[in-house]
Amino acid sequence: MIKIKGQDIAASPATFSCTPFDLDAEEGTGRSADGTGYRSRIATKRQIELSWGPLDWTTTSALLKQMRDSYFDVTYPDPMTGKFETKTFSVGNRPTPFATSKGNEIYWSGLKVTLTER
Repeated sequence: MIKIKGQDIAASPATFSCTPFDLDAEEGTGRSADGTGYRSRIATKRQIELSWGPLDWTTTSALLKQMRDSYFDVTYPDPMTGKFETKTFSVGNRPTPFATSKGNEIYWSGLKVTLTER
């Protein structure tokens, strides 16, 4: 379902959340003296939050490498447009708590990423 740079995501996320959000101009947005709000919306963008359960080290590494560029294209199901969209995103912090090791394999659990549309 989700593609990064045209390739299937390395592992399907356990959770997926897409939030449309508005960007307002610095000037032209606020409240009047009587408390009435006014705004100057300049764009509507998307923020995508993804998380995973336990993943082996190889898969964790593959996911993080897919999102290492400053900006990259993501194809995802968009709740607002009702279809798959491809837009350019950046990624914020990528916490990757250590879970456990079994033999020579390390498993990471709780990887979370937030993608923000450019």
